[in-house]
Formats: sequence, C-alpha cells, structure tokens
Amino acid sequence: MTARLGIVDWGIGGLGLLGHLDRRLPELDVVYWSDTGSVPYGLQPTGTLAARLRAVVEVLAEQGCTEVVLACNAASTVVDRLGAAPVPVAGIISSGVAAVPDDLRGTVGVVGGRRTIRGGPYRRALARPDRRIVSRVAQPLSAHIEAGRIGTEAFRDDLARIVAPICGAEALILACTHYPAAAADFAAALPGTALLDPAAQMAQELVDRLGSAGLRGPGERVVLTTGDPGLMRTSAHAAWSIDLPEIGAVSLP
Repeated sequence: MTARLGIVDWGIGGLGLLGHLDRRLPELDVVYWSDTGSVPYGLQPTGTLAARLRAVVEVLAEQGCTEVVLACNAASTVVDRLGAAPVPVAGIISSGVAAVPDDLRGTVGVVGGRRTIRGGPYRRALARPDRRIVSRVAQPLSAHIEAGRIGTEAFRDDLARIVAPICGAEALILACTHYPAAAADFAAALPGTALLDPAAQMAQELVDRLGSAGLRGPGERVVLTTGDPGLMRTSAHAAWSIDLPEIGAVSLP
C-alpha cells in the first residue's frame, strides 16, 4: 500500500504527532505543513479559516498526499466545513474525544486555546450525567512552549493559575498539540490526574489503520512552512528538542 500523510498545524505543536509516527510508523511518508505565515488559526473567522485550510489541503493533495490530518484543535473546529476536499481530512478533536475511556466518571478537564474552549466541541461530545467537564483557556502556554520557557517560573505560574479549578480531576485532555511537550509540568501541577494526549490517540488510530496495510513508502519526511524556516527550526528545538532537517519555504497560490 502506498500512503502519504499530510499533517497541518499553524505552528510546531503537531511535531508531537510526527514524533509518534517516527517511532511507530516510520515507513509512512509524511508532509508536515506549518502555517505560521497566516494569522493564527484561533484568531481567524470561521469562514476565513475554512477557506485557508481548503487551500492548504489542495496543495498537499497536489504534492501526493493521500490523506490529511489537522494536528491543531483550532483548525479541527472547522473540519466539517471543508466541503468536498480532494483527499480525506480528519481533525484531532475526534481523537481527543476518543482518548477518554467510556467508563470514566467524575471530572474531566480540558485545556486549550480560546477557539477550542469557547466553541465547546469537547464539552458537547463528552457530556454525560456522571461527568463534569471543566474547560479552561490556556492561551499563554503555547507561547511559552514555542519560546522554550517550559519549566520556568513564568510558565509554572501561568500553568498553576489555569489548572487551579481542575485540581482533583480524574483526567485532563491536553487540547492543544503544544501541551504534551510540557507534560511533566502538567503532571506536577495535577498529581493523580491522568493526562490524555489527542496526538497520541491519533497516532494510534493511524497505526491501527495503516500499520497492517503493508506500507511500501520509504518513510520520507518533508517539512514545509509558510513562515520563517529559521524560526520554525528554533521553536522545534526549544519545544521538542528536535533538530529538523531541511525546511522548505512555501506560500499558497
């Protein structure tokens, strides 16, 4: 089977998903698209964001991608508005919902960006009489992570303030792909709370579906950005301790 996966994110949070695939599905060809040349996805109006993502998916399809995943929760809030895309497109929110065990009762926390939290997709999908969903906007944390400030006093102060209402929760969904890079700090701030990573769940779904299909790809990794390749390389190293290979600069037609 020949498959080529497109991964779309605004910044470098989706590199966590790529890391899972490097370890578990190295034979899968991947094109990673970092869209920092556009307005942050969480700030774009719904119609504008959907149009932007449709254009990105079309370019990735032209580059041979057989399917695309939106490794960004903000982008995934409009996945149902992409219309007749040239290849299948999946959003990470469905994977985040699937990461919550069916038998989990009690309090489930959700931390993410403004668009993800205020839109309420996790709250609606997870609502049950025996669950309490506590959602928190954690916007400052992404900037800290991209700047390499994980573990600093400023990061921990912001984190403690954000998760204070979630203390004692049975589980916490890390509803921004940046946050798993700081999993140790989340765990320290919320002892006894299970951390649920939608990117890890999405990787498992890809492994389950593609891993048994006899992939024949060479495991090519292509990294593209609409922003500054040098800044992307710096942010990737700061957040994930990843030294990216050559990064191609691209723009939308």
